[in-house]
Amino acid sequence: MNNDLSAAEAARLLNVSLPTLYSYVSRGLLASVSNGASRRKRYPHEDVLRLAARKNDAKRGGQTAVAAMHWGLPVLETRISHILDGRLLYRGCDATALAESATLEATAGLLWDDNLSDYFQQDAPALPPGLASTPNATPLARAMFAMAMLTTADIPHSLPSGPALMRILAAALLRTPPSALPLHLQLAQAWQADAERTELLRAALVLLADHELNASTFAVRCVASTGASLPAALMAGLGALSGDKHGGGSAAARRMLTQALAAPDARAAISQYYKTIAPEFAGFGHPLYPDGDPRAAYLLGSLSELSPGYPHLAAILAVCTSAGQLLDARPNADLALAAVELAFGWPEGAGMVVFALARSAGWIAHAAEQASSAALIRPRARYVGRHQRD
Repeated sequence: MNNDLSAAEAARLLNVSLPTLYSYVSRGLLASVSNGASRRKRYPHEDVLRLAARKNDAKRGGQTAVAAMHWGLPVLETRISHILDGRLLYRGCDATALAESATLEATAGLLWDDNLSDYFQQDAPALPPGLASTPNATPLARAMFAMAMLTTADIPHSLPSGPALMRILAAALLRTPPSALPLHLQLAQAWQADAERTELLRAALVLLADHELNASTFAVRCVASTGASLPAALMAGLGALSGDKHGGGSAAARRMLTQALAAPDARAAISQYYKTIAPEFAGFGHPLYPDGDPRAAYLLGSLSELSPGYPHLAAILAVCTSAGQLLDARPNADLALAAVELAFGWPEGAGMVVFALARSAGWIAHAAEQASSAALIRPRARYVGRHQRD
């Protein structure tokens, strides 16, 4: 059965005039079809209904909601962190200033309750049984497995649970026994870092501890809002982090650096690489930092100060500079992690390990904040499919 509408019928459904209807067609918002021998156009019923739904949705703020979900307006209230005028702030404290001397544990305390309590005065927790049975799994897979084994445990969305979970994550990511040592020292021991590299690790953990409502943090808050356990919420964050468009950015940036360093013409290799991947997912550009990611600026600046002691580091930084010039874009935190990982000869994927461990501090803060609100995160979808079937 042909459900095509006349112009008058379509305009009536859309509650617009005929000239407006024709403007929708000219702007590509609505299709028209020929009516056989007649010169009059017809309009597919489903297309008209879909456009009417979008118009009504826009009146109710639906288009604003769509824009908000794509680097637009805030959609949740938080007291934890925000990005303002190119600065990343943890409860009003500049993250780059904290990176000068703070540890991840101190930063977690700031994010969790503004340092009202010192939660990390605890012994090392026990490793979940069975984790040793995954010797060939990736660090992120081991971390997800560890959280999965704890989802049925009686671990509430309370901040005192945070240190044990972060230490279990560190043990799973590094394949080491749980430890009560400061987390940056655990990484340093696993990767045999000297004093300078250890300081850079400490700063990187602080800078990556939270980043407002990114994809993994939103996943954590959604799961926490259902009343699921804190390990389940952290597992959701790890799952989101596993995606190439989120936690995979440092690996993509490392591939670019490796290819450019090995190529006879580094600039040609860089240009070729970014024909296959968007720069923002591989080390360059960030919608929230039009003037440059301050986390990257801090870490790359620290690296440049170390370069006299690391001859190959100068070549890595030169590739970073060339790529930024070719792309006309500033480096983001993914590039900085990749440069650190490659320069210091750390295991491939070390950047992801740093990212996951650091961000767990922010995830715990957001999970606790969401759970305390007792609100379920349940947005609506805007249907754009067929409205009826004959």
